[in-house]
Amino acid sequence: MVGCVTVCGWSVILGGVAYPQKVLGSDEEVVRHLHPHWLTVFWPIVAFLVLVGAASFGAALVPAGDQQGMWRLVVVAAAAALGLFLVVAPLLRWRTTHYVITTHRLLHRTGILSRHGRDIGLSRITDVSYEQKLWERMINSGTLSIETAGEGGPTVFSAIPDSEGVQQLLNQLVEEDADRRAWAHGGAYGAAHDEHPGRDDTW
Repeated sequence: MVGCVTVCGWSVILGGVAYPQKVLGSDEEVVRHLHPHWLTVFWPIVAFLVLVGAASFGAALVPAGDQQGMWRLVVVAAAAALGLFLVVAPLLRWRTTHYVITTHRLLHRTGILSRHGRDIGLSRITDVSYEQKLWERMINSGTLSIETAGEGGPTVFSAIPDSEGVQQLLNQLVEEDADRRAWAHGGAYGAAHDEHPGRDDTW
């Protein structure tokens, strides 16, 4: 389980990335905060290295002359434009995609300029399963499927790091949430019953 402390209104995940405390309930704690698996940014990093090498090589090939500086600037500008699409955008999508597991729910947030989000309460989750292909087992990634009450199909999240561990964690939290709700319901019933000690509820 990942530790959690609060600093200046932000929930800081030890060994992870901060998540805003304002979206959490007063009795809600972050248990685990994930981004998609690091392999999703592997090719953008490769593209960055290729672009740097190609831009350097292209700039070196520009012949000497009065226009050398301008053409080198053109080469660098073209590499930068490609980098926006091949490197910056994928990295931002990875960085702004959050899977946050709390003591009450699973939060999914994504989007760079426009934001999209979904919350799944632990009390609504009926089944959690994961699937790993051979390659995903090697890199400890997988697909998580979450069945919820009242919906026709599962909610599927792909490229989840440590998908098996996340599945086990969610199952554990769902059980703890059910126990907590049952205890709260029983406690409320007991308190109401104690207010009327002379009442007999047996038939």
